[in-house]
Amino acid sequence: MANTQSKKTSNRLFVVATLAVSVIVLAVSLVFLRNSEASPDLGGLPNYTEIRGDYDADGLKYEKQPHLGDASAKVKVIEFADFKCPACKKWKETYFEQFRKDYVDTGKVELFFINFAFIDRDSILAASAGEAIAAQNNDKFWEFMSMLYDHQGDEAKIWATPEFLRVFVKKNIAGIDYDRFATDLKNHTYMLAVKEDFKTAGNYGVNGTPQFMVDGKLLKGGYGELTAAIDAKLAAGGNE
Repeated sequence: MANTQSKKTSNRLFVVATLAVSVIVLAVSLVFLRNSEASPDLGGLPNYTEIRGDYDADGLKYEKQPHLGDASAKVKVIEFADFKCPACKKWKETYFEQFRKDYVDTGKVELFFINFAFIDRDSILAASAGEAIAAQNNDKFWEFMSMLYDHQGDEAKIWATPEFLRVFVKKNIAGIDYDRFATDLKNHTYMLAVKEDFKTAGNYGVNGTPQFMVDGKLLKGGYGELTAAIDAKLAAGGNE
C-alpha cells in the first residue's frame, strides 16, 4: 500500500515537472520567435562600436550635409533626425511643407539634415542609405527622406533592413544609379559618415529627435520656438 501510494506520488510529481519544463520551453521559444521576427538580418546591421575608422566630430560641417534652399540664405537651420523616429515622421507630415514654403522657398533659410540615428541598428542603416543617395544627388535625398517617412515601420521592430531599403529605393527613387546605391548599401560605404553625424550631434547636446539648430544654437522646443528663433535672426540680419 505504501509502495503503491509512493509510486502514484512520484508519477504525479513527474507529470507536474514535465509540464513545468514544457511551459518553460514554450515560453522561451515564443520569446525567441518574437525576437527573430523583430530583428532579422542583424548580421548586416552593425552598431556604432562595430563601425571603425577615423572621423572628426568637431564642427558642424555644413558642406557634408544634404541641404535645401539658397546657399546665400541669411539663416542656416539644421534638423537632427532618425528615420525610425515617429516624431520625425509627424514633423515631416505636419510642418515640413509649410516650413519649406515660408522659409526655404523664400530664400530666408538654408535647411540641412544631420543624422542622429539612435533608435536601433536599422536606424544606422537607413541613415547610410540616405547618405548614399545624397552622394549621388542632393535633391533625390529629400525625396528619399519624405517617402521613407511615409513608409516608416514600427519603431520597436527592425524594419529598415538591407532588403527593405533596396526594394524601397528601386520602386520609389528614380534618377539615381541604383547599382551604385545597392553596392554602397552592401559595403557600408557611408556608415562612418553616419557615425560622425551621431558623434557630432552628441557634442552639441542633441539627445533626441527631431531637434533643430538655428545658426549654431540648439533648440529644445517645437515648431513655434523654431520659427521664433529664425524670425529673430532675420530681424537681426542673420548669421550673427
